[in-house]
This record gives sequence, structure tokens and C-alpha cells, in this order.
Amino acid sequence: MGFDEVEILLVEDNPTDAELTMRALKRKNLANQVAWVKDGAEALDFIFAQGDYSHRNPEDLPKLILLDLRMPKVDGLEVLQKIKAQENTRKIPVVVLTSSQEDRDIVESYELGVNSYVSKPVEFDEFIDAVSTLGLYWMLINNPPAV
Repeated sequence: MGFDEVEILLVEDNPTDAELTMRALKRKNLANQVAWVKDGAEALDFIFAQGDYSHRNPEDLPKLILLDLRMPKVDGLEVLQKIKAQENTRKIPVVVLTSSQEDRDIVESYELGVNSYVSKPVEFDEFIDAVSTLGLYWMLINNPPAV
């Protein structure tokens, strides 16, 4: 897969959660164009076509970003803030998909411009269903502005 074909950017440091997320997206035939990055620093490099991703065309942005909050190097809130602060990336829908249910994380995410905040269900089947529904809604039902 070329990076210009990415439709969903998954930002998740937990390999098990990443695998479950991709399995859920595959269930809805949405997994073919998913790029997985393992921390916030790598996410920023990918989105802004810098560092290891400097060869990527910065105009080829994902159509959806699934973002964990608790990550090494750069946390999800900082990633969200940087995405929403830039004119060319501000319109990308960002869904926080996290185990955090803390009110301050929810409030701060919305203050920074998150499009949706979803707490990861603990049960396997509930997790798969939640991510499948998210992928279906954001990729097929929602009508976002052109990025």
C-alpha cells in the first residue's frame, strides 16, 4: 500500500488494540487502506510528511484519524492540538479511541476540536462492534468537507 492510499490513520501504541481495531475495520471492508503508527511522534511525522515520512505527499491526507490518548513520546492530546491548529489538516475527522474515561480528557479533547470521543469497551465483542460502527459511520455515512 502506498501512503497516498491511506484512508484511515490508526494512532495506537498497544499492538493488541491495534490488531483488534484493524480486525473490526476489516469486518466492514475498511481495513485495506489503514496505516498504523505506534506513537504520537510518528503520527505527526506521518500527517505532516516529515521525518521518516518526508517522502510522503503532504497533500495526501487520511480521511479519518483514530487516535489513542495515552501514548509514549507525544500524547494524543498534543497530536490532536497540532492537527486542529493547521489549516490543511484541521478538517480531518479525528476520533479519540481510548481507555480513558476521565472527564478532563473528554472536555480537553472537545476543546481542542475532536470530532468524537469513544471509550474503548473492555469486552472483545463490544470493542469489535464499536470500531466497526465507527468505521462505517465515518468512512461511509458521514459527509465531511473536502480536506
